This record gives sequence, C-alpha cells and structure tokens, in this order.
Amino acid sequence: MERGHKTEKIVYTATYIVKRSDLLLDFLLTKCNTSRNNVKNLLSNKQVLVNGSVVSQFNFPLAKDDEVKISKSPIRNVDETKQKNKTTKRSPRIELLYEDEDFIAIDKPAGLLAVESDNEREETAYNYVLAYLQATSKQSRPFIIHRIDKETSGVLVFAKNIKVHSALRLNWNELVRVREYMAVAEGRFNLKSGKLVNYLALNQNNLVYVTNDNTKQKAITNYEVVKENNELSLLKVLIETGRKNQIRVQLNHIGHPIIGDDKYGYNINPLKRLGLHASYLEFVHPFTNKVIQIRAKTPSTFMALFNDNKKKR
Repeated sequence: MERGHKTEKIVYTATYIVKRSDLLLDFLLTKCNTSRNNVKNLLSNKQVLVNGSVVSQFNFPLAKDDEVKISKSPIRNVDETKQKNKTTKRSPRIELLYEDEDFIAIDKPAGLLAVESDNEREETAYNYVLAYLQATSKQSRPFIIHRIDKETSGVLVFAKNIKVHSALRLNWNELVRVREYMAVAEGRFNLKSGKLVNYLALNQNNLVYVTNDNTKQKAITNYEVVKENNELSLLKVLIETGRKNQIRVQLNHIGHPIIGDDKYGYNINPLKRLGLHASYLEFVHPFTNKVIQIRAKTPSTFMALFNDNKKKR
C-alpha cells in the first residue's frame, strides 16, 4: 500500500456534515435540490465522497459527524492514479492491533491522516480500514470514534457498526478509562511528574493557545518522565480531557516543546517527525461492559534517543 501521495486537486460543489444516522442516497435526496436519478448518477459516476473515500453504494450507512462531499466531476480510481505515477513511494504496512465484531484498531503511522480533511485527497487511515473491511463485505464500513493528529502515530480505533458507534460517541467521556501517549520533549524536567491544567482557545489561524480565560476549554494533562538525557525527556502522558493538540500546546507552554513540532515550534528534530505516539487506549464496551485494552508499542526510534547521553540533532 502507498500513502502520503496527493492526487489532483478536486473541486467540491457541496460539503455536508451528517447530523444523525441515515443511508447515503436518502441523505443526498434531502440535501440536493435535484431528482432521484441525478443523485443516483452522482453516486454511479463516483462524485460522492464520505470521509474522503469515494462511495457509489446507494445504501451506504452514514453516522453522525460523517463528512459528505460532492465533486464537480468524476473522481478517477485512486489506485489507477497512483499506478500512473512512478515516483510514488511505498508505505510501510499498517499494523492491525485489535479486531472483534464491534471494533477495529490500527497502529497509525506518523504522517498519515486519520480522516481526509483538506482540499486535496490523501491516503487516510479511514481509507485503509474501509478497504480492509469491504474486502470481506461490501456492506461493511468503519465508523469514526476519535481522531489523532496526522503527525502523531499510534492507537486509532473505529467502530464496525452504527449502534456501537452511536453509544460510544454519546458516552465517550464516561466509557474511556485511559488515554496514554509517549512523548519526546525538549529539555530536562525539574519536576519529574506533574499535572498541567490550562484553558485553551483557538486563534484566527486555527492554532491552539493557552489563555487565562476560564470560559474556554479546560485541558488536563498528566506527565511522568521515564527516561532522559542531557537535552531530551521521554514522557508517559495521560490525558483527562481530549482537547485539540492539548499535549503539544501544554508542554510547549511550560518550555518543553515536543521534538519536531512544526505547528507549535521546536528546536530539536532528531526523528524528522513529531515525537508523539498514542500508546494505549482503554475503554468500556457500551453494551457488554467488557473492558477493551489496546496498546501500540512505543516506536524503537523514540527509545534509541536514550541509549546514551550523546546529543542528537
């Protein structure tokens, strides 16, 4: 499989966010001011995308917060496009961490989008999981439970049916027990463990920053130093809230930015990637009460930084 290659820019004529579960054809009929045959033609001509993936199936199930886009023109098959581009690099295999009848989890590589989110199509974790499920059944699809940043690697979980997805999303904060990350931060910490509590807001450039305004989103991050050398610290991080970019912003705020953080600033980039990895997720099944535990091994490149005390740039 290949990833990270951007295809030609697509012009979208409409974008919709799904508010409640529905079937794709029925949803489009309520949104598009056109005939049933025209809507069917949009699907047949591969002009409809759900979460960045082309869908032509009339009865494709939609869930709350799915993103549906209409393309101005038919979209060429992604695989055919890539076969014509001989310079495209192969991606590493994506590891399947967990699967049962209700959930599937992968170890998402750094640099791979969880779900399509910009104006150019890219390979996404959603696309890979969709293809994997539909290889067995064309009626199958993944449902988005949570997201991790494109630059972050690690545990990414999808539901396999809409009933479980809705129940888990509705009660996420009550059902999720542990959200653990491993982070490589700049500098040595005076306090080897601590709790960071801040209020976060978005600026006009869609960047998160710490504010004193207690009406904004409260973010709580716990950290513990597990390894260190002269200029870097390996942290185990447990988050109590799931705010956008909270680990990156809060560590940067106390003068310990995560290495390779192009978004919020860094001084050292020995890995040539963001030093953040979603290492462990534990949650309770909303119907069976089974505790589901999913771990993605800390990248060996993280650990290699602490094999000796030499400076690494």
